[in-house]
Amino acid sequence: MTIRVLLPAHLRHLARVKGEVELTIDGPITQRSVLDTLEAAYPMLRGTVRDHSTKQRRPFVRFFACEQDLSHEAPDTPLPEAVVTGAEPFLIVGAMAGG
Repeated sequence: MTIRVLLPAHLRHLARVKGEVELTIDGPITQRSVLDTLEAAYPMLRGTVRDHSTKQRRPFVRFFACEQDLSHEAPDTPLPEAVVTGAEPFLIVGAMAGG
C-alpha cells in the first residue's frame, strides 16, 4: 500500500525532498510502520522524529491525519482508512511552545 506523508519544512530540507513523500508499506498501516519505513527510506531522518533508542516520539513533534491529533495514540494503532487509501496524508508537524 502506498501512503502519503507530509513532513515539516526543516525535515524536507534534511531529507532533500519537496512536497509529500510517498511510502510503500506492506502490512498494517500504523504510526510505527510509517516511521520505520520513513527512516529506512531516508536514514538522515533517524532520531529527528523519534528517539534513537526508545523509538518514542520527540516531545515537540506531533502526528495528524484526517484533522485528528494522533500524537498520543499507541504506535501500533491502525491509521485512519483515508490515510491507508492515500486519500489523506499522514502529517508530521513540529509543535510550537511559548506564551
